[in-house]
Amino acid sequence: MKLTLPVNIPVSPWALLSETHFKVIPSVRAYLKDWKLQASQIPNSELRKQAIASLEAKQFHCEGGAIYGLLAKRDCRKAIRFIVAYQTISDYLDNLCDRSSSLDPEDFRALHESILQALTPGAELSNYYRFREDQDDGGYLKSLVRTCQEVLANVPNYSKIAPTLHELANYYCDLQVHKHVKVEERIPRLKAWFALYQNKFPDLSWYEFSACAGSTLGIFCLVAYSFNQEFSESFAAQIKNSYFPWVQGLHILLDYLIDQEEDRVNGDLNFCFYYPSEDEMTKRFQHFIKKATESVSQLPDTRFHQLINQALLGVYLSDKKVKRQQNVQDVAKRLIRSGGSPAAFFLQNRLVASHLV
Repeated sequence: MKLTLPVNIPVSPWALLSETHFKVIPSVRAYLKDWKLQASQIPNSELRKQAIASLEAKQFHCEGGAIYGLLAKRDCRKAIRFIVAYQTISDYLDNLCDRSSSLDPEDFRALHESILQALTPGAELSNYYRFREDQDDGGYLKSLVRTCQEVLANVPNYSKIAPTLHELANYYCDLQVHKHVKVEERIPRLKAWFALYQNKFPDLSWYEFSACAGSTLGIFCLVAYSFNQEFSESFAAQIKNSYFPWVQGLHILLDYLIDQEEDRVNGDLNFCFYYPSEDEMTKRFQHFIKKATESVSQLPDTRFHQLINQALLGVYLSDKKVKRQQNVQDVAKRLIRSGGSPAAFFLQNRLVASHLV
């Protein structure tokens, strides 16, 4: 009989790198191999193209998110199975919305029903494609949803995290609908949406709130921790308040920071464009770093969560896109200093890894 060894929660940059390389990445790639096979068999050519493209171009999303599986300890592989399936849904839908010619909010809302149903074991599955011509995916999206449902159905503390999972997922789904409609409608819709929550998050602008909504990290953290026996509803709220808005905001703002050049060329929405100046943007990023560090300091495994924040800085700011944008290089240097030596460590190790690939 194969023994399941306990997983230690990393508390140093080297330990996090080692656990990720030897335990997380192999599991992620095994699960992705199965999803890539299913994606290759999708009957509809457009859906097949977008499914394969999202898996090939965004594999690192699954690899990064799956690090949270370590928090599930002995159930690490189960948590990673959920994370890979859920992130794959997110990336696939993002491709479908980005490449959509309909710009129909009803279509985007219908597609994202899959996100909410994935978080609801036993929920009846919809026809997610009912507002578009391309429909036959051979059961690919429903298979992803059912995988998430199966994992959550066996999580001992699911009932304690369910309301919080749905709160974070609703933020995410609302964002995806509002940001993919007609260009002239996007900003008014996003501002009106933020107005509903502005009193709750007075320290954020509408574009920062939108960025915070676009991350899946809080959901991954909740699911991974919920495998552990000692878990309470108050702990679920503590995790959410630690990750939303600051950690999730830092995550997505870094993504937008390095994508500025290509978003200008393609005419895509980028939340970094709405800061009044580059200096103000840098100061706000530094504020997010500070608040993200503070917010996770109340959680168990504090060092692990802080390492994730610092790894976000290192991984994103070592991307090849940074070198092509002088203004981003200048901002990156200031942010790495704010992240301290662990951020610099992850930056250098990502740069080394990128040369070896």
